Amino acid sequence: MSIIRKVMTLALLALPLLVQAQKKDSIGTIIDEVVWVVGDDAILRSDVEQMRMQAAMEGVKWSGNPDCTIPEQIAVQKLFKHQAQIDSIEVTDADVAAEVEQQIAYWLEMVDGSRERLEEYKHQNLQQIRADLREEMKDRTMVQKMRQKLVEDIAVTPAEVRRYFSNLPQDSIPFVPTEVEVQIVQITPKIDIEEINRVKDELRSYTDRVNKGETRFQTLAQLYSEDPGSARRGGELGLMGRGTLDPAFAQVAFNLTDPKKVSKIVESEFGFHIIQLIEKRGDKVNVRHILRKPVVSDEAVQKTIARLDSIADDLRAEKFTFEDAASLISDDKDTRNAKGLLSTDMMKTGKTSSKFRMQDLPAEIAKAVDTLKVGEISHAFQMINQRGKTVCVIAKLKSRTEGHRATVTEDFQTLKDVVLNKRREECIHKWVVDKIKTTYTRLNDDFKDCQFEFEGWIK
Repeated sequence: MSIIRKVMTLALLALPLLVQAQKKDSIGTIIDEVVWVVGDDAILRSDVEQMRMQAAMEGVKWSGNPDCTIPEQIAVQKLFKHQAQIDSIEVTDADVAAEVEQQIAYWLEMVDGSRERLEEYKHQNLQQIRADLREEMKDRTMVQKMRQKLVEDIAVTPAEVRRYFSNLPQDSIPFVPTEVEVQIVQITPKIDIEEINRVKDELRSYTDRVNKGETRFQTLAQLYSEDPGSARRGGELGLMGRGTLDPAFAQVAFNLTDPKKVSKIVESEFGFHIIQLIEKRGDKVNVRHILRKPVVSDEAVQKTIARLDSIADDLRAEKFTFEDAASLISDDKDTRNAKGLLSTDMMKTGKTSSKFRMQDLPAEIAKAVDTLKVGEISHAFQMINQRGKTVCVIAKLKSRTEGHRATVTEDFQTLKDVVLNKRREECIHKWVVDKIKTTYTRLNDDFKDCQFEFEGWIK
């Protein structure tokens, strides 16, 4: 079938949709209708409103008129999805499950962790929300993979980077903020055995109350768990793979078989837990837990700070090097093998580098090194680390690069990323415009005056 004939056939199919596919209430008011057709896919007014509500919930700000921007974004996603199906882009169940749980966790964070508030907002229970999300997340993941495929072969040469920025006015060249490299030596104050026993006794009492039927595990988690994210959800973590959990915690969680029973006390790097099984699904498990953290005494903290200040004095006297201290004395496993050097990989920001903007460092470390000269060592201070534990630290400012306009010689990778992203955006834009030319589209008259990002929708 020729393209022209196919378009005419789709037009004949789509016209009845636009005219007839309207839902009306009992007094004849239109409550839903087809507002846009892309190929053989229809976009309903309810689809547009659902995206508008979701964006409002997540604080998304639209550029331009949202009445035009939102349906256009939905239409563009349908173009990518259609091409992904043609190209047989595969999306695994594991990919989808991970995206679903990540989205639910994000929504829960938006409503202060309240499962009840999320269910009220979505007018569905969590199981229904999860079921509805699966298809949406499958489509979203497919679209992401399609976009990645379209730009995977794009590369830029050093000559292109130099040429691009040589033609830019000075005030258009990216500004690279001040960046620092920091080394640390960390020592965790020892916790008194009496304090550890107190925490374990608390957890045993919770287990006893659940086993006797006096209260629910979820209630105790909301009241007493020191994991703020899951406590608001009654201790529930959501489906998680073994590799995303602390090894000791995972060992117990994955061995649970009876949802009515409570695990033995588990010690992890975060503290002490008791765990209850909710469900197992494939290679993932969903459990609820109660976390209790032993409190470090002020005396233990002060002893550790005094020890670190003594170590710092020896370092300033050059009795040994900071690298030796980090390798031999520090108990921070993330930096010890790197001779104390902090890295963005350790901070889980998605890319590996030892250079930080000040605002990206933990606040206590940033404050400690802010006034240091390169090579100087801070006084000891205490902080709460990423695992929620009280630790004591000394920090050394290894290097500082003052904020400046990027140059090809000093900041080539930064400038290369700018040019590469621009090339990718241009490629995606051209692909969408070309795809629109060969795809049947029909818009409701409400959109005839819209200023769209991509040309060619109105034919």
